[in-house]
Amino acid sequence: MVKESSSLEHGVLIIEKYVKTLPLSPGVYRMINKKDEVLYVGKAKNLKKRVVSYTKPDRLPIRLQRMIAETIRMEFVITHTEVEALLLEVNLIKKLTPRYNILMRDSKSFAFIRITRDHPFPQLTKHRGARSAPGDYYGPFASGEAINTTLTALHRAFLLRSCPDTVFASRKRPCLQYQIKRCSAPCVNYISQEDYQKLVKETRDFLAGKTNEVQKQLGENMEKASAIQEYEKAAVLRDRIRALTTIQSRQIINTVVVKDADVFSIYTLGGKTCIQVFLFRNGSNYGAYASFPYHGEDVSSEEVLEAYIAQFYEDSPPPSEILLNKIIPNLKLVEEALTLKREKRVHILAPKTGPKSELVRHAFDNAKESLERHLQEKASQEDLLCSFMEIFDLPTLPHRIEVYDNSHIQGTLAVGAMIVAGPEGFIKNAYRKYNIRSKDLSPGDDYGMLREVLVRRFSRALAKDKDDTEQWPDVILIDGGKGQLATAEAVFADLGISDVQLIAIAKGPDRHAGREVFYMPGNKVLQLTPTHKVLYYLQRLRDEAHRFAIGAHRTRRIQKISSSKLDDIPGVGPNRKKALLYYFGSAKAVEQAGLKDLEMVEGISKNLAKKLYAYFHGSG
Repeated sequence: MVKESSSLEHGVLIIEKYVKTLPLSPGVYRMINKKDEVLYVGKAKNLKKRVVSYTKPDRLPIRLQRMIAETIRMEFVITHTEVEALLLEVNLIKKLTPRYNILMRDSKSFAFIRITRDHPFPQLTKHRGARSAPGDYYGPFASGEAINTTLTALHRAFLLRSCPDTVFASRKRPCLQYQIKRCSAPCVNYISQEDYQKLVKETRDFLAGKTNEVQKQLGENMEKASAIQEYEKAAVLRDRIRALTTIQSRQIINTVVVKDADVFSIYTLGGKTCIQVFLFRNGSNYGAYASFPYHGEDVSSEEVLEAYIAQFYEDSPPPSEILLNKIIPNLKLVEEALTLKREKRVHILAPKTGPKSELVRHAFDNAKESLERHLQEKASQEDLLCSFMEIFDLPTLPHRIEVYDNSHIQGTLAVGAMIVAGPEGFIKNAYRKYNIRSKDLSPGDDYGMLREVLVRRFSRALAKDKDDTEQWPDVILIDGGKGQLATAEAVFADLGISDVQLIAIAKGPDRHAGREVFYMPGNKVLQLTPTHKVLYYLQRLRDEAHRFAIGAHRTRRIQKISSSKLDDIPGVGPNRKKALLYYFGSAKAVEQAGLKDLEMVEGISKNLAKKLYAYFHGSG
């Protein structure tokens, strides 16, 4: 207690020194500990007035007193306005994830539907990440299911291509998408550019909210085709209308009352919080999902909701209207910041009556149900971990379990994989894949691959900070038997690690699930009954590691297959590569091209053409 008090006093003294030189202007401040970690990011309309509050810790909750005690220095950024400070604060919180801030646990990256604009036959596809490439973006969609269902129906309705430009350029025959009536095959000229552009316009109109107009026009065209006995054309139009109806039938929530709006409802129980989000764009329901933000127990639900909304729109454009079930503390400030971000007016409302309040109420009911289910699942998970701890004689309840597996085909393109689980289930943002680099391994050397993965993972961890419980495991589960266990033991002995429980899980005779054998250091061997709940749990962990390893290997294999010699030529960037593929149709044809043919390609100078020819043919 004396040490904690002295640390608090020391933290206050450090903050007091900064207060003396702080201006009265808006800005953002960071509180940093001795490990150079950012503990907290805050914004202020008046920096001096805000920071001085930390010099009176007796008025602050215990959580913030601990933060002050850890603080050894602060950093400041002066801004012109409080709105600028809020936008910068949100950016830094998302980037640094300080543990004393309210945080979105999932750091969700939203998916958009994109129609490209840099090709005569635009592509209709799913897009994640920065929206910097030319095109029209529609979204965000709240879940993979929401966007995938919509995208499938759009391909059936409008027959736009989904293939990448490189594949499009090299097609000689229509692909399977054409056969299953999801593409009009522009790659082999089964549709003119003019007619294809009409389909593109219809798609844009539909996604922009002109759903009734598009469906009405398709209906009229179907009737005309039927009247003049063009029954095949009428049948195609009928199928397209049905596909659009599929999208419309997904609107299980009445969207008449909103066009572009997001609905947020917060529910708190037992110090835990769920925020339910509904997304609506152009009068269509773009999905819903539940989120469980991280926050201290002394923070009000209104503060949590405000911080969450600010972070929510860091990577996603806000709509014209945001509906809440609670009034947030700095409503006008957040409204102004989102308006600045959108470059159009944003209204934040907390409706108490009327149709919009029904939407908010529906979201609240979903939040309540989701949180209760989440807490129940968490309790079941903790009960499972208690049984795991007792059976395997672990010293404490495991908070981080790492599971390792690898995948390869006859030793080629080998990938090691690590998945992570804890009291709340799989921690997917902690998953890691390791492309096996060693040239000395013989094909299929599973022990050597495991050794490389463990050395890389724990050498890096030791270089950081072994006391960081966020990244240091309690248990390591390895897919394998005695050999894999011995490999892991040798690696840990070399690295001087002795406080992590190693367990190898080997399949039973004839690789029979349910008869797994567990090996531990000291020649301990354990086998659980086939119906034991802990066995089911460990099987699930192993299978998840296996799934992730195979997925990582498949991705690497696809990247290898899709790469070409053009990728390795100096001076041939993406644009020139695209021009070459457009002109010749394939990478193979570029390799076989003559010097004069290469010079004909737009963007390829005579000098570069000579380099290309020399690269493939060994002469200038």
